[in-house]
Parts: sequence; structure tokens; C-alpha cells
Amino acid sequence: MRDGDLATIAQPLDFLGVNYCNTNFMRVSPPGSAQPIEEAPPPAKFARTAMGWPVDPQGMTEMLLGLRDRYGSALPPIIITENGAAFTDTVARGAVHDADRIAFLDSHIRAVRKAMDAGIDVRGYLVWSILDNFEWADGYGPRFGLVRVDYATQRRTPKDSYYWYRKLIAAPDRAASSYKSSS
Repeated sequence: MRDGDLATIAQPLDFLGVNYCNTNFMRVSPPGSAQPIEEAPPPAKFARTAMGWPVDPQGMTEMLLGLRDRYGSALPPIIITENGAAFTDTVARGAVHDADRIAFLDSHIRAVRKAMDAGIDVRGYLVWSILDNFEWADGYGPRFGLVRVDYATQRRTPKDSYYWYRKLIAAPDRAASSYKSSS
């Protein structure tokens, strides 16, 4: 560190970037444990992604409301910088059917809308990810993308979720869940 560094970085934020993919569940540890809380398995009621993560859009709303409750007027505008999930996509006759991803995105976008309706200033939403890619912890196995990548040939195939999302962002005032795959 150099003289003046803290003054330089101690500036107001333009926005807070939030990544949200799943909820972590915690429980109080048994008496005498080294840690007062520990991670708990998610309740069985939640659907799961291909990575075993619980699908909990209400967690997105609660997290956004919790930021407001914790930081109040000091909370800058929010941009959801990453939201998505890996699912086992079904490939048939050159098309990629990923209804689970559409349901995930639809429910999470609605969760963001619910938080906005409660006064949270959300300025943007970004899907993770446009393309299937290399995931740092899990390599090429999980497929998060709206576009399927054939890693051997590098051929790109837009998935049903790609067309659904394209339609949503082109006309956000219409109900996104009304999209039906043309494949």
C-alpha cells in the first residue's frame, strides 16, 4: 500500500454487483462444536440443478431484501451480475431443449421483480452464461449456457432458453412464461 491509497478507494460505489445461483442452508451446531453454525443440507422440497444446488428463487428475493435491511440508504443500486444454473440439456434433432433452465431463469427473474416491487433498486440482470464454458471448479462438465458449445468442433447451438430469453428482453412487458419452444 502507498500513502493515499485508502483515500482513493474510499469512494462511493456506483453499483453493487450480486452473483446468485443458490441458497446455502445453515443450522446451529451441537453444543461443544468448534463452530457455532454449520452448513445444513437443503430441504428435500427444492428441485436441484445438475450440480445438486437447490433451486430457491425466494432466496434471491430474501437476499436482496436483506441487503436493504442491513445497509439501508447506504445500499447503492444493484446489478445482478450473475444468475444461472447448470442442467442436463436434452439434445434432439439439432435442437437443445432445456425447460429446467427456462423455469429457473423465469422464477429468478420474477424473484428480482418481487424485490424491486418492495423498493430494491435493481438496475440490471445478467444471465450466467451466454455460452457453455469451462467452470473453474468443475471443468467442462456443467453446462450453464444459453448456447450449447460442442467442445470438439466449437459449433454453437442456441438452446430453447436462448430463444426464450431473447423474446423476454425484446418485450419485457409481456409475460415471459408464455414462450413456447418452436422446436
